[in-house]
Amino acid sequence: MTRTDTRVDPATAGSAPGRARPFWTGRRRDHLTGYLFIAPQLLGSAVFVILPLVLVVWYSLHEWNVLAGTFDFVGTDNYAALADDPNLGSVLRATGLFSVGLVVFNLALALLLAVLLNQKLRGTIVFRTLFFSPVVVSLVAWTIVWGFLLQDNGGVNGLLDTIGVDGPNWLRGEATAMFSVVVVQVFKNVGLNMVLFLAALQGVPAELYEAAEVDGASRLRQFWRITVPLISPTILLTSIITVVGSLQVFAQIAVLTQGGPGTSTTVLVYYLYQQAFQFHHFGYGATLSIVLFGIVLALTVAQWQMRKRWVFHES
Repeated sequence: MTRTDTRVDPATAGSAPGRARPFWTGRRRDHLTGYLFIAPQLLGSAVFVILPLVLVVWYSLHEWNVLAGTFDFVGTDNYAALADDPNLGSVLRATGLFSVGLVVFNLALALLLAVLLNQKLRGTIVFRTLFFSPVVVSLVAWTIVWGFLLQDNGGVNGLLDTIGVDGPNWLRGEATAMFSVVVVQVFKNVGLNMVLFLAALQGVPAELYEAAEVDGASRLRQFWRITVPLISPTILLTSIITVVGSLQVFAQIAVLTQGGPGTSTTVLVYYLYQQAFQFHHFGYGATLSIVLFGIVLALTVAQWQMRKRWVFHES
């Protein structure tokens, strides 16, 4: 006697014998709901990230003269022109100086302010607000005000004159222009990193400091052995944000120095703008934007890979 298999398929359970399986099953409805929730993000990424990247690569293979109305395919000529560009070396050097200066001063000052304002003292809320307020100020307004302050007869030199110091023309000297731009940008955004560090510091267990004090550890040793390892994920986050932001600076350069004197403050983004929108070399400008994208991607990946060596809880 042959045994009959009476097992029931859960997907068709409840349906009449011989009836076709319904298309809109519960699992497919759940999948559709999930896709609908992520559709706006996927559409935005496709339209504003992926498509522009593809177009930039396409433009870099052409020479686009808007005034003449021509769009000629030139292959890799724009990439070959990078090696012959006499200004590219100084532009990359200025970009590196700005990025290193901004990252070092911003992170160091933000961490110092966070440690000081993490103390249980009166008035810390006022100082937190004071240091964070530049973050919400308009970037152009902030830069214009600092442009007036850093002029030869501006407010900074006026203060120096009261103590008998003859200040330089900060934005017109090759030795001071880059330093001035870095300082303006540091004061603008240091409050954001300060808040992130402050939140991380408040998450460090107090018992660890108490145990360290019992063992005789100094404040400096506690900072390096307890504080820094436990807030290292936040340090990684702020370093990535600051590095990427330093490579995308434009408004400060355009308002304060216009890349001068000479090319001492001409960073890569501003040079890209000059080539594309001032000199109408859109193909070469697109090529420079790909170079910028490659630098940002390489530095971000490098920081992310290095996290395993110094970020706490990473292995």
